[in-house]
Amino acid sequence: MSEEMNMMENGDLQVGDRVKGIVAKIEEKAVTVTIEGAPFDGVIPISELSSLHIEKASDSVEVGDELDLVITKVEDENYVLSKRKVDAEQAWDALEEKFESGEIIEAEVKDVVKGGLVIDLGVRGFVPASLVEDHFVESFEDYKGKVLTFKIVEMEKENNRLILSHRAVVEMEKESQKAEVMENIHPGDELKGKVQRIASFGAFVDIGGVDGLVHISQLSHEHIDKVSDVVTEGQEVTVKVLSVDRDAERISLSIKDTLPGPWDSIEDKAPKGSVHTGKVKRLVSYGAFVEVFPGVEGLVHISQIAHKHISTPHEVLSEGQEVQVKVLEVNKADKRLSLSIKELQEKEQENDYSDYDMPEESSGFSISDVIGDKLKGFKSE
Repeated sequence: MSEEMNMMENGDLQVGDRVKGIVAKIEEKAVTVTIEGAPFDGVIPISELSSLHIEKASDSVEVGDELDLVITKVEDENYVLSKRKVDAEQAWDALEEKFESGEIIEAEVKDVVKGGLVIDLGVRGFVPASLVEDHFVESFEDYKGKVLTFKIVEMEKENNRLILSHRAVVEMEKESQKAEVMENIHPGDELKGKVQRIASFGAFVDIGGVDGLVHISQLSHEHIDKVSDVVTEGQEVTVKVLSVDRDAERISLSIKDTLPGPWDSIEDKAPKGSVHTGKVKRLVSYGAFVEVFPGVEGLVHISQIAHKHISTPHEVLSEGQEVQVKVLEVNKADKRLSLSIKELQEKEQENDYSDYDMPEESSGFSISDVIGDKLKGFKSE
């Protein structure tokens, strides 16, 4: 089809000729246009106004609009014209270039139909539901009227078939963002992130377009059995970068390293002389390790377990047992607490003895009172 207007000087126009028309009148199902130099007006049926289905002609054009048209039929003192065919011819040429170059197209979603979205690019473009986003979308109703970016993934001009994908653009942008993050992230960085999903071995956290793994051992200073006991999907967290493997695109993260350690301010929490209730975690030949705070264990040396001599801590203690301990020494730098069970027992015994009164009838006795009579039988030499 020629791009030039094929108008004869005598005003004779033929089927296939390209003309320009000015919208003069709009009816519900047709538009009347005037054609410069033509002996009579032309009519565009509503079906020839757009590549998309429209209910009223006024939805597509306004009076005074100048349109590129092609004559499809010449009737008695009337031309039947098509805007759709001209638009399509021009559009296919431009779309073919965009398809070959992989160019991104920006367009408005004209309609939502069963199975996807409809886009007007001079020809009808279709976006299957699976190619709209990179995640499941329950309803596309809110997409009508939205302006989105697309890539052409299939086109067959002869079959008037044009398939577009917004998902391809989203994935491409995420890959680009991921590459940028991987390039600029370094061990030691502290970042904000969102928990994307939870596994038995840890949590995957999105730190700006790329997911990093927080291993279960890096979630908390305390021992945990289940990841879901500490974090939930969608939760905002602060993480510290432990390592970056750019080749494998793997990032190791820690939440634990961003939290106060159990030994922080230990001098305030467990000053020398303070008394705490703890749990026996381990028994060894030289004493017992007692947890006084989550993540903080102190040693009760075997000599500080009981007043009586014991050969092994197992004689008086068992793992899991709850005990009271007194802090003897605090060493934050070496993360050491020296504890005593005996000193508390000692104090209890002292209190018991101080409260104990001898019976009145026992007071005043002496050795002479007991054996006095027998002494009388002895004579001094």
